[in-house]
Amino acid sequence: MIGVFLSVMRRDLLLAWRRRSDMLTTLGFFLLVTSLFPLGVGPEPEQLSHIASGVMWVAALLATLLSVQRLFESDEADGTLEQMLLSVEPLAVIVLAKVCAYWLLTGLPLVVMAPLIALQFNLTPDETLIACATLLIGSPTLSLLGAVGASLTLGLRGGGALIALLVLPLYAPLLIFGAGAVDAWRAGLGVQSHFALLGACLLVALAVCPLASAAALRIAQD
Repeated sequence: MIGVFLSVMRRDLLLAWRRRSDMLTTLGFFLLVTSLFPLGVGPEPEQLSHIASGVMWVAALLATLLSVQRLFESDEADGTLEQMLLSVEPLAVIVLAKVCAYWLLTGLPLVVMAPLIALQFNLTPDETLIACATLLIGSPTLSLLGAVGASLTLGLRGGGALIALLVLPLYAPLLIFGAGAVDAWRAGLGVQSHFALLGACLLVALAVCPLASAAALRIAQD
């Protein structure tokens, strides 16, 4: 199964490299949204630092919703998805490999760009580190939950809007725990509980979401 996992992930990375515009669109959206907030709320450093983590998390969440719809679309269009369903290999492993490739292409670049965004919001080095760490732990969960929504709405009209309706309620706890970590640090409280909750959400998503996505793909193709 490890060989299948690596093969699928390598395939998706190579295909995505040929369509680099999709990755750049997601990253550009994240940068644009986070850059507009300082212009809208004003240049007051104290105010910007208070909203920084929330803005970065909301922008990452919206950027994920913007791109996750395409996770299975190309495979369905060229018949690859049907071959995956007929494969003797576990479909959940294939789905997990696709989600990992998707996160490497969309989620990880957002985490890498987060320190630059933090400069616009006057975050201290410690606050920047905490914000980036929460995104690093939480963004894979965003991708896993988004994959469930993408598989449930595959082939439906208005799939993007449906994904938002299905997934946004599940994103709410991640947004609360992730954005609240910086505020807890600023208030002198410990941030271990926030990281523990984000880690628990990731572990649950790793266990449940690939299986749920695989089941939804089978139903969509019936």
